Amino acid sequence: MPTKERIAKVKRVLAFRQPDLRVVLEEVKNTHNASAVVRTCDAAGILYVDIISASGDPFPVNEAISTRAEKWLRFQHHTSTVGCLTQLKKKGFKIAATSLDKDSLSHLSLEYTQPLAIVFGNEAEGVSEEALGLADYKIRIPMVGMVHSLNLSVSVGIILYEAMKQREQKGFYKNRRLSAEEFKVFMDEWLGL
Repeated sequence: MPTKERIAKVKRVLAFRQPDLRVVLEEVKNTHNASAVVRTCDAAGILYVDIISASGDPFPVNEAISTRAEKWLRFQHHTSTVGCLTQLKKKGFKIAATSLDKDSLSHLSLEYTQPLAIVFGNEAEGVSEEALGLADYKIRIPMVGMVHSLNLSVSVGIILYEAMKQREQKGFYKNRRLSAEEFKVFMDEWLGL
């Protein structure tokens, strides 16, 4: 039976979860990066992470790096970028794809308080043409160095913390965002009831 302290912590953490802000990882293969992303998602209040893997390979998480953060997230697995993003659009999400293209907006210009799914590509190629074609926004993190790319987990952290800042300013962390039904489902799951 969970202690009162454990129940209080689970309630508090669930109250901060942002069900209308999702991270989509397209063909991410590097275990270190995947694990660090999972940890950052939990820290920033993400609840749902969409995993796109055409091969259907398992998502590569190392518990020593993730510190078991995957336990507090809900993963949706997809074998198709088009299928995943089309499904999210039908649910009312706008799609923001990270891209180094010259016509991409600065990540600071995007409104993160709308229902939003942010697509991050794999370490070698970035996001696919399919993802860019379905995106409502293309965003990039401004850089002034000789190298114009960041590690995947660093990029996720920078963008999610901008989203968190904007959502905090609009009061999104003051009131529970999950419905009563969803809240109960996750409470029971997280407490092992």
